[in-house]
Amino acid sequence: MQKSHYKQLAHDRGICVIIPTYNNAGTIADVVERALNQCDSVIVVNDGSTDDTSLILNNIAGITLVEYPKNAGKGTALKNGFRRAREMGFAYAITLDGDGQHFPEDIPALIDANVANPGALIVGERDFEGVTRSKGSRFANRFSNFWFAVQTLRHLRDTQSGYRLYPLKHLYGIALLTSRYEAELELLVMAAWHGVKIATVPVRVYYPPQQERVSHFRPGKDFARISLLNTALCLLAMVYALPLGALRLSYTTIYTIFALAVYLVGALGVITPFALAYVGLKRFRKRPSECPSALHKAIHWYSRMITSLLGVFGAPVTYRNPKGENLTQPALLICNHQSHLDLIVQLSLSPRIAFLTNDWVWHSPFFGYFVRHAEYYPVSEGIETLLPKLKSLVDRGYSISVYPEGTRSRDGQVGRFHKGAFHIAQELGLDILPMVQYGANYVLPKKGLYMRRWPICLEINERVTPEQQAKFGATLLERARRFRRFTKERLGALSNEIEQNVI
Repeated sequence: MQKSHYKQLAHDRGICVIIPTYNNAGTIADVVERALNQCDSVIVVNDGSTDDTSLILNNIAGITLVEYPKNAGKGTALKNGFRRAREMGFAYAITLDGDGQHFPEDIPALIDANVANPGALIVGERDFEGVTRSKGSRFANRFSNFWFAVQTLRHLRDTQSGYRLYPLKHLYGIALLTSRYEAELELLVMAAWHGVKIATVPVRVYYPPQQERVSHFRPGKDFARISLLNTALCLLAMVYALPLGALRLSYTTIYTIFALAVYLVGALGVITPFALAYVGLKRFRKRPSECPSALHKAIHWYSRMITSLLGVFGAPVTYRNPKGENLTQPALLICNHQSHLDLIVQLSLSPRIAFLTNDWVWHSPFFGYFVRHAEYYPVSEGIETLLPKLKSLVDRGYSISVYPEGTRSRDGQVGRFHKGAFHIAQELGLDILPMVQYGANYVLPKKGLYMRRWPICLEINERVTPEQQAKFGATLLERARRFRRFTKERLGALSNEIEQNVI
């Protein structure tokens, strides 16, 4: 039987479900069975239940059961669940309560949020509209939200929600985690202090009638514990979190300024003067262009230097080239477009690449001169005008690189592919070499102000010959859609693998 989309996605991204439970005999079987319908990997932590919970759980097939004889509190149960999940090799864990408050059917919403925010801690923000809550519950949530804002200078609407997705490699303060309910606030605060992205997603919530509710919350003792914890966290915020945040901001700022300086100094102080000398010498000697030219070799060297520096600052660039492609034979290179870094990463592959660019690149005061003399043509000239120029490049041994989306993606997703690129391949009789780039949008997103630490990967796939292209679709539009679908599938596979094993 084929797995559902979300079950497969949870498997591919290394996501499990952890359900801590204490004396929830009336609800736990239903919660676990519904969770198994959404995710194959469910870990249940029986926190010393004294009712029939243990007997019920031992009769449910397909779960991983962690149990111990004495109740130790939710914080301890979570810690034991996280430990088992790590031992089993999972990258992420979704936590939900065993009392029926959370809807396991909302697990796909947290998985979608994980895909959109890899490495983030996702909080299921409960929708309380139409739900009857006690005054104590409402006060506790406002109380927790207030102190979280004080301690982290960030606002969340539901800091007490236990419906979350945790990145297991970014759980901070786990060794010092308190044993009871306040542990969830602690995990949230520690994540915020250490720069873990925190995202929210709406989830449903169910509160049974008052007479049916099973609650282990002790208002007097637990509020006292939470108050003591918040006092300690406020002190830690001043002596630990603020200096840590300032250090992180300083690092990010220095990293961004240094990267920008290297980029501009290299472009203005090295490549542009070299282009001036190259153009002057070329005119004087009147020699035909060679492939690769000295200018293209210089651009290639400069791009390799930039990608090496990215690795030093936490954005390592890797290449996947299973077919050993060396670009000695011209091809039309197509790739998804995520960031300004895309050109640098591709140009670091080979000096035998010429780009189609946007007008602002062509006219740029920083690198426009060498872009123009490297014969990187603007797409605004129109395909029919460009074709003779591109044919000249191909005849000299260059591959042509095109971004079929036409612009950088705002969210990293693959946009619509325009058919112009495939018209070029058809008219020039070129192989199409599909490339897929992952991670550049996280390092330098569209309209982003700061560089970030994140792995970048460029995958070079198998060439598609003109004969094979015809089988992709009778029309250029059909081919564009087929190649876009392939790019989306490969980007998804790269994301799942890298974010599970590296992030």
